[in-house]
Amino acid sequence: MAAWRLCQLPGPRRNLNEMRIVRFLSGGKVYHGQDVGGRSARVIEGDLLAPQQDLSDRVLPIEKLLAPIVPTDILCIGINYREHAAESGSAIPQNPVLFIKASNTLNNPLDPIPIPRRSDKIDYEGELAVVIGPRPAKHVPRERALDYVFGYTIANDVSARDWQREKSLGGGQYARGKSFDGFCPLGPAIVTRDQIPNPNALKLRTILNGQVMQDHTTADMIFDVPALIESLSSTMTLRPGAIILTGTPQGVGFARTPPVWLKPGDTVAVEIESIGRLENPVGRES
Repeated sequence: MAAWRLCQLPGPRRNLNEMRIVRFLSGGKVYHGQDVGGRSARVIEGDLLAPQQDLSDRVLPIEKLLAPIVPTDILCIGINYREHAAESGSAIPQNPVLFIKASNTLNNPLDPIPIPRRSDKIDYEGELAVVIGPRPAKHVPRERALDYVFGYTIANDVSARDWQREKSLGGGQYARGKSFDGFCPLGPAIVTRDQIPNPNALKLRTILNGQVMQDHTTADMIFDVPALIESLSSTMTLRPGAIILTGTPQGVGFARTPPVWLKPGDTVAVEIESIGRLENPVGRES
């Protein structure tokens, strides 16, 4: 039997607000909880995205950190930073460009990003991720858009550039090039909406083997977070638990001379102000 311990904290139960929420393994079970120091969490009772959630009195050790949510949908926005559009030779889009990553891409903090057998041009993309909930969003006006946000986390939109861009593999296959196993590391925590009044005023960095590759701000988004929610919800229901990957700034690997591709033995980390650091090693597909 795994060794783990249960602690009791005094005080009344309280609703979730202004906190960091993690998903983790402890004693062979999966929990959501309030991060209380990086090594333990106070357990959240019931469904994380239910209209009413409460903290329990239990504090458990975090034996393994997991992606902070299993998304209902992974919705991704392409070409959403002005300087990234310039480096990739793309025109400024008139509307948000949507593509979707498959659910098999979900990956945990500190778990390896697998280099697949059918691609050797694997790129990083550090991104702010928006978590929708607890209400579904449909036909939401801009001025009410942030009311439908549960919180924010960090994503790495890992991409097979040959499948995405090269004609020999069909070219333009965004969904396929972005949907290899493990291509969506997510975490380390969800920071609830009240902690980040303006999601478009955050510093973002991507660091590869200790070298800063992306260093910018979410203020450079072409379509800010309220605009994305307004636009997407005009044609589809954003379900509770959906995440929106809001695009990546300049500094991606394929735009460098020479290009920089992820390889086994690398370590890639994405840092976003007020949220934290998402780090993953790079390995080979088994």
